[in-house]
Amino acid sequence: MSHRRPRSAGMHWFAIGLGVVMTLAACSSAPRTVDELPTPSAVADGTNLQAERKAAGIADCPVTASDAAPVEGGLPSLTLPCLGGGSQTTLAGLRGPMLVNFWAQWCGPCREEAPLLAKASQTFAGKVAFVGVDTNDPRPGLAIEFAKHAGWTYPQLRDATGDQVDKPPLQAKNLPTTILVDRRGRIIARHPGGFTSQAALDQWIASTLGVTP
Repeated sequence: MSHRRPRSAGMHWFAIGLGVVMTLAACSSAPRTVDELPTPSAVADGTNLQAERKAAGIADCPVTASDAAPVEGGLPSLTLPCLGGGSQTTLAGLRGPMLVNFWAQWCGPCREEAPLLAKASQTFAGKVAFVGVDTNDPRPGLAIEFAKHAGWTYPQLRDATGDQVDKPPLQAKNLPTTILVDRRGRIIARHPGGFTSQAALDQWIASTLGVTP
């Protein structure tokens, strides 16, 4: 005498199988990388990021010779695009007194530090140049929006993956990282991590670069 599985049991296993298939289908359609996430309205298709940058009051990036050679102990011969596009800057061609801040809009300490940098850029206006580098950030539109709300009006470059600025001599693997550059283009100080005090940031700039607010 043969044994046959009851019809109700068969339906039970069919339902389980169908549930598994539906679950796998849902997982396969879910975003798996940052670039597959839904695009925020701030960076919707067709947005002119250069226009967004200008509307945010962010200055154009410095113009340097593309073949600028680095000085000993100085900024590398690394060319980065301006945040939002439109131009490129070779770091080796930059001269101080200058502060270069490496940041990202997703970085919590960067957000905390942002208003301090905005204030410092005003305090030392005409004496110290400020340049930001949006680092390891796949959302340039959100980065521009962040810079706008932070009150940053100084130029902003971009290293989309962070692969270029995490190597010596910049060593900006951890964000935020801030460096100071002297008149010869040499890196004379590095501060890994965010500043939490306006007085500490201003003092660091003034004493290291030999300038007064």
